[in-house]
Amino acid sequence: MNIDSIINFSNSQADVEHYRPEQEKILSGEPLQRIENHYSSPCKQFDAGIWSGDKGAWKVGYTEHEYCEILDGSSIITDSRGQSMHVNRGDKFVIPAGFEGTWEVLDTCKKIYVVFQQKE
Repeated sequence: MNIDSIINFSNSQADVEHYRPEQEKILSGEPLQRIENHYSSPCKQFDAGIWSGDKGAWKVGYTEHEYCEILDGSSIITDSRGQSMHVNRGDKFVIPAGFEGTWEVLDTCKKIYVVFQQKE
């Protein structure tokens, strides 16, 4: 490996995917989402990129560990017991595998994500 193997999000060409959560998971709005996946490891367990989502709320169930850094907008993450966390621009946090609850975008939200999918 050399310096050319480093992925700089500022100038890398990422595949862009537009999607919505599965209809049965949507709780409100029409939360169109976009992923720019800048890196996937050869073992397919590690990904990093930029995600953005429109206003709306949907159910989430994490099978992966995810580091998030909010670049813009705001969201509310609520666990299955009803406890919530409001996240805004500049917030950095990890959602562990096994987390279940909801994600609600209040203002169009954009984040850097780093995901690790642990093998069973």
